[in-house]
Amino acid sequence: MESGFDLLVERGFVYQSSNDQALRAALSRPITLYCGYDPTANSLTVGHLVPIMMLAHLQRAGHRPIALVGGGTTMVGDPTGKTEARQMMSLEQIASNQEDIKGQLGRYLDFSEGRALMVNNADWLPGLKYIEFLREIGRHFSVNQMLQHETYRERLQGSGLSFIEMNYVLLQAYDFLHLYREYGCTLQVGGSDQWFNILAGSELIRRADGGEAFALVSPLITTASGAKMGKTEAGAVWLSAERTSTYDFYQFWVNTEDADVGRFLRFFTFLPEDEIKRLAALEGAELRSAKEILATEVTTIVHGQAAADEAKQAARALFGGDGGSLEHVPTTTVPADRLADGIDVVELLVLGALAPSRGAARRLIGQGGVTLGDHRVDAPDSRVTRDQLERDGVLVRAGKKRFHRFVVGE
Repeated sequence: MESGFDLLVERGFVYQSSNDQALRAALSRPITLYCGYDPTANSLTVGHLVPIMMLAHLQRAGHRPIALVGGGTTMVGDPTGKTEARQMMSLEQIASNQEDIKGQLGRYLDFSEGRALMVNNADWLPGLKYIEFLREIGRHFSVNQMLQHETYRERLQGSGLSFIEMNYVLLQAYDFLHLYREYGCTLQVGGSDQWFNILAGSELIRRADGGEAFALVSPLITTASGAKMGKTEAGAVWLSAERTSTYDFYQFWVNTEDADVGRFLRFFTFLPEDEIKRLAALEGAELRSAKEILATEVTTIVHGQAAADEAKQAARALFGGDGGSLEHVPTTTVPADRLADGIDVVELLVLGALAPSRGAARRLIGQGGVTLGDHRVDAPDSRVTRDQLERDGVLVRAGKKRFHRFVVGE
């Protein structure tokens, strides 16, 4: 079989690996690999998609992925990239988040007949005996080496670093060792911010068992303008439709910067390279069709074909394309009993999540960034009447590309 390593290189996934030549050889035959996801929320974000797509591409190339949901490590909290300790989560919340994340991973990986595995490190970490763990695992780690890691250095000089967080890298490394022993897993993948933790696991396998295992990390994705991938004015872009509507998810991809279209098609879709090159070469107005294809492909994977089609129809209705329908524009129903004297535009902005607070809504209006139907809203105390809402609803625009429709309910 052709090496999956070359596939990852072609699509831009390889930022750093522990041994390119040996890993390329290892990936020329079926192997087991894994990536971990701590369930700190009830949904993953588009920021998680790069390592997820790495697993998905390698599965399609004949390898067996393991998706590790970190019910155990979430009890500790990864300090990587954090300026202060995470809030401790209840075991009930962690378990609930795990179930939601499992469903999202199933959109990318085929778990049927053992083609992929899903495991939870809460099944083995809580049962570790502390003294035995220190003797078997802790002796392979140097505190001096850990303090060379940027996160630990910065935290020590800033808000401080708790002893429980110092243990996180040992637990993640032990996960790799456990999966190596239990399933023959020889590769861990993740984002480049996880390089220290992932490499620690491959080194632990070498020191503890004399085995060969690999670390591979992808680049942390930023847009052509330097912005962090997956962040918008409204915050993170979630894979959950309850947290980011399907329409807003679709629009996030349609609004991709021109220079990023080819790169994002390689990272976030399964389209073949020849088709990606054709789409990335389009210019001007034609490039819009490439962005629609990107948005449709990603939204279909995450939310299904029907939801992607509805989001596309809504976008075309709002932006003047053919075949559009306002029926699928994000809509909030305003109870009739709240409309006796009309309702403030400020309140509508907050209700539709177009502004995070009333103060932010007033500032947006003051900057000329709010449109009601075809008319700009100039006064923060502007109101919408029940009659306006009852006809066909009212369409409110915040900024250039964020829309929300309001209708009257019972």
